[in-house]
Amino acid sequence: MRKTNVVEERAPSFNQRNRRANLPLCRFCYAPLKQTFVDLGMSPLCESYVSADHLNAMEPFYPLHVRVCEKCYLVQLEQYVSPQHIFGEYAYFSSYSDSWLKHAATYVETISERLGLGPESLCVELASNDGYLLQYFVAKGIPVIGVEPAANVAKVAEERGVPTVVEFFGVKTALEMFEAGQAADLIIGNNVLAQVPDLNDFVAGIQILLKPRGVVTLEFPHLVRLMEQNQYDTIYHEHFSYFSFITVENILAAHGLVLFDVEELPTHGGSIRIYARHAEDKSKPVTPAVENLRERELALRLDCMDSYLSFAEQVKESKRALLELLIRLRRQGKRVVGYGAPGKGNTLLNYCGIRTDFLEFTVDRNPYKQGRFLPGTHIPIFAPEQIEKTRPDYILILPWNLVTEISAQLAYARNWGAKFIVPIPVPRVLE
Repeated sequence: MRKTNVVEERAPSFNQRNRRANLPLCRFCYAPLKQTFVDLGMSPLCESYVSADHLNAMEPFYPLHVRVCEKCYLVQLEQYVSPQHIFGEYAYFSSYSDSWLKHAATYVETISERLGLGPESLCVELASNDGYLLQYFVAKGIPVIGVEPAANVAKVAEERGVPTVVEFFGVKTALEMFEAGQAADLIIGNNVLAQVPDLNDFVAGIQILLKPRGVVTLEFPHLVRLMEQNQYDTIYHEHFSYFSFITVENILAAHGLVLFDVEELPTHGGSIRIYARHAEDKSKPVTPAVENLRERELALRLDCMDSYLSFAEQVKESKRALLELLIRLRRQGKRVVGYGAPGKGNTLLNYCGIRTDFLEFTVDRNPYKQGRFLPGTHIPIFAPEQIEKTRPDYILILPWNLVTEISAQLAYARNWGAKFIVPIPVPRVLE
């Protein structure tokens, strides 16, 4: 018999508490959210790319008002639309980033060796996207199951030989899989924890599906890096929560899971990968890395509200600096275009009010986005070849976390003297 989650036992449903308190409530501990972390105004859903025949249609905008819980210090955004609306059909395909594929392949090699995974094991990835990661387990003969809510993306994974359950993961899905004999030796969640509106249901599902000696690894952007590097563009409606180590440790502990190791990663501008196990599993001792990162965050006073309240002014200053740069270049008659159409770019462009008067167009390697327009700003998206055709003076790199990879792809643009602009943490021109 599986344990009932302690948070589920003691807390009414989120919506009931929301009505009674007349305030947004913390999605983990249910405390009223009174403190603002940053307010980025109104913005459309960042993956809702607009087709040409819908350019004159109404486009919904929602608040990007991020708050921080005074009780558990979870930084979070209210849920304005359902996950089904956001992720039912999704425009993000992980396989279009070469560096992300390399990251996934390296992880598979390392974790397979560390856990001794083989033909008798089962690896389950939550939000498995287009099979970008699980394909490497398949190649090693290790059984896998992906759980992916976006049917259009899951179809691509199935074509790659990655069995995929088209569902949102939580207690219900976990119980169904557990009863079907699909308990996991390894559960993987890369950049999904932030996209879960009901954290307690999701983590409780992990606890149910994980074998008694199984391991779960979760990767997500590190709140410390977001704050230090001014990464406000990583805030969008698809990301409901922004995690420090100390907060995520408390969330998993509430569901009977212990963090026993952690790694800091360069991905997505600075992420962490946590390793968790059942509290009853004493075969995996807690490593010094856990204690070290916890102490570093406490030294940064992430358990004090004052540490969160200066971020908003940093963001305003970054916006002013980017606009000043683009205004100066356009007044000089310079042509400026974009590279990439990532979700983070749409937050940045909409918050800063950058439209075709500043950015003529952008390009993206993903054919799904080509021929469409960015949400809100309606900047057209072309194939990458458009840059060579038009030979712009400046290229604004919107997926700045991939600047090394993209600079190599755009090396040919230096032939006519093009320069690259990186907007985060502060706008700068790469000569």
